[in-house]
Amino acid sequence: MDVRLTRTGNRMVGLAMMMLVSAVIGTVVVAAAKSPAKPPTPALSAPAAAAPTKTPLPTKYVVLTFDDGPDVEYTPKVLQVLAAYDAKATFFEVGQNVRKHPELTKRIHDAGHSVENHTWTHADLRKLSAAAFRQEVTSTDQAIRAQIGSTPACLRPPYGGVSATVRQRAKALGKDLVVWTVDSRDWTKPGTTAIVQRVLKNVHSGSVILMHDGGGNRSQTVAALPTILKALKAQGYGFRTLTC
Repeated sequence: MDVRLTRTGNRMVGLAMMMLVSAVIGTVVVAAAKSPAKPPTPALSAPAAAAPTKTPLPTKYVVLTFDDGPDVEYTPKVLQVLAAYDAKATFFEVGQNVRKHPELTKRIHDAGHSVENHTWTHADLRKLSAAAFRQEVTSTDQAIRAQIGSTPACLRPPYGGVSATVRQRAKALGKDLVVWTVDSRDWTKPGTTAIVQRVLKNVHSGSVILMHDGGGNRSQTVAALPTILKALKAQGYGFRTLTC
C-alpha cells in the first residue's frame, strides 16, 4: 500500500475525530447556555405567631352590687370611683328610677357593668298578688331593656324577701333570685369607717357585697368605696359581674 495514501487516510480520520469532538463540545455548551439557572433555595419561613392567650379571670374574686338606683347624684359618683380602680359591678335598679333617669342606666351598661331587676317600686314581693308581682318585674324589665337592649335575668327581691311563692313566681318569669352574702349596712348610714370595716371583715372569695347607689343619701357609701376597692385589690381580689 502507498505510504502517502495511508498518511492521507490517517489525516482524514484525525480531522473527522476533531470535528466530532468539537461538535459534541458545542452541543454541550449550547445546552448549558439554554438550561435555566438553578432556582435559589427558598428561605425558611418564620414560624407563625402564637395565638394570644386570654387572661384568665382571677380565681379570688368578689361581686360588688349596688341597689335602688339609678340616682342622679350618687350613681355618677359611684361609677367614677369604680372606673378609677378598674372595677366592675352589678346594679340592681328600681324601675321607676330607670324611668326618671334612663340615661344613667345606659351609662352604667356602656361602662361594662351589669344592670339587673330590683322591681318597679321596691315592693316586698312576699306581700304581692301574682298579678302585682308580675307587674313589678315585667315593667322594670321593659324600662331597662329600652336602655340596654336586653332583658335582665337576675332579680333581687327588695329587703331580701324570699319565700317559696316568690321563688316559684320568679322562676315562671325566667328570673334567678339573687341576694347577698356581705351586707355593708350602708343604708343605716353608720359612718364611712363602719361601712369599710363591715365589708373587709366579712369578705371572702365569691362574696356578693351589698351597697347602695340610690334610695337616699349615699355620700358615706361613695366615701367608703375607694378604701374598700384599694384594700380588696391589695388582697388579690378581682371583680366579677353577675350573669344569671
